[in-house]
Amino acid sequence: MHSTNEAQALEDMDDNVPRDKFAKLWAVVMFLDKYGVEARGIERVLPDQRTQTSPLAPFWMWLAANMTISTFAIGVLAQSIFFLGLKEAALTIIFFNLLCTLPVAYFSTWGAKLGLRQLTLSRFSFGYATAQLPIVLNCIACVGWSIVNSIVGAQTLRAVSTSHQIPTAAGIVVIAILTIVVSFMGYRVVHLYEQYSWIPVVIIFFIYLGQIARFTESDFGGSGSVEAGNVLSFGATVAGFALGWTSLAADYTVRMPEDMSAYKIFFWTYLGLNTPLILVEILGAAAMTTFAQKPTWEDAFNNNSVGGLLGAGLAGPMGGFGSFLLVLLALSIVANNIPNMYSLALTFQNLHPYAQAIPRIVIVIIGSVIYIVLAIVGASHFEEWLDTLLVILSYWLAIFSTILIEEHLIFRKGKWSNYVPDDFNNWRKLPLGIASFLALGCGVAGAVLGMAQVWYVGVIGRMIGDPEFGGDIGFELAFAFTAVTYPPLRYLEKKWWGY
Repeated sequence: MHSTNEAQALEDMDDNVPRDKFAKLWAVVMFLDKYGVEARGIERVLPDQRTQTSPLAPFWMWLAANMTISTFAIGVLAQSIFFLGLKEAALTIIFFNLLCTLPVAYFSTWGAKLGLRQLTLSRFSFGYATAQLPIVLNCIACVGWSIVNSIVGAQTLRAVSTSHQIPTAAGIVVIAILTIVVSFMGYRVVHLYEQYSWIPVVIIFFIYLGQIARFTESDFGGSGSVEAGNVLSFGATVAGFALGWTSLAADYTVRMPEDMSAYKIFFWTYLGLNTPLILVEILGAAAMTTFAQKPTWEDAFNNNSVGGLLGAGLAGPMGGFGSFLLVLLALSIVANNIPNMYSLALTFQNLHPYAQAIPRIVIVIIGSVIYIVLAIVGASHFEEWLDTLLVILSYWLAIFSTILIEEHLIFRKGKWSNYVPDDFNNWRKLPLGIASFLALGCGVAGAVLGMAQVWYVGVIGRMIGDPEFGGDIGFELAFAFTAVTYPPLRYLEKKWWGY
């Protein structure tokens, strides 16, 4: 049950967070608290305040958050940018998702153990100062994802009707407002929404599969070495989407009991992520192979991108009912944007005690306004944005995950008793942050050497596949460079600094 005095309890906390500076805002929070709006930000959820007892919660959460057209859009890239046949695309999708969702599932178990949000947890390995880097990057990521998602959703709404097209800006605003409502309410309502929102989407994707199945073609592929490069580059994109959740994972398990089996949380998170990621991405890749038999669908894709492709298979053959299904699909974006907006607030609060003093709901609203404006401005350059954003994010999240996992397994010996969760705001009892900073720098160097992007091909990336385009192994090298350098640096730091 939701405790109605959470806001009061936060105001009474003696934690050097200047909430009195925003007293008027907190008065609003206290009022809303009575109606079930979550008052808590990054403050620790104590073991006796945990009320979410179903181990299935993360399964529904990630199933819904990924059962959307953004996921479909990733599959589409296999052919539109990387020229992969369906077979290669499917194998790449399966392998990179199974690999890159491992850290997400692992971090989900941490939220229940310590009751702290994901970026608050990162202070225990990055230190107070260096943790600012992941925090700022994650704020950019949450806003960036919301922009990209809203644009995909708005394009899909545009594809609903050829005669009365909704302006892209209006579509973006509709999606944003629905997202605000749920993110504003907080943890409980986020989980409630995500528990059911995937159901209509699954049904519609099955109908879509039925419409396109007879037109798909399993094969068109290039030559061996070029293809290796393209598989790695598409793999980096798939990885970026899956790893994207690592910086949010624990945010959605902090209200689960401390003694809940970590294996259960891991398993249900892993299953909840991979089911939609693998199936919907393969569906997107398959839809792109229908053009040989359905040239009109190719025109629809060229006109309205992913929305056009979905519309061609639904509204085309099924008329009005198909259009209705397309509207529901466009609204599936809300389930994907909710975690971004909810976690944006919980990330921003980590910047400084002053940031923590701003109520969570205020940050949700300001963040939403920012991404609405940027999405409306950026709607025309969508596909390049998406790919560039994704890949850069996958590099940094590979580094982030490596440092957190090595700190936990090597320096904390994998034991939760080696953390003092209440020290999260005390810089003197956290790592100094020099080790993480240098290891992060080495990881970035690895990413630069291994990347293969439209605008830059690294020295090592160029050696794979076609020398002009290369093959992207940026996130693999970022992981390797960080993994090798962090332990010795951290060993020295801990010896000298004590924490």
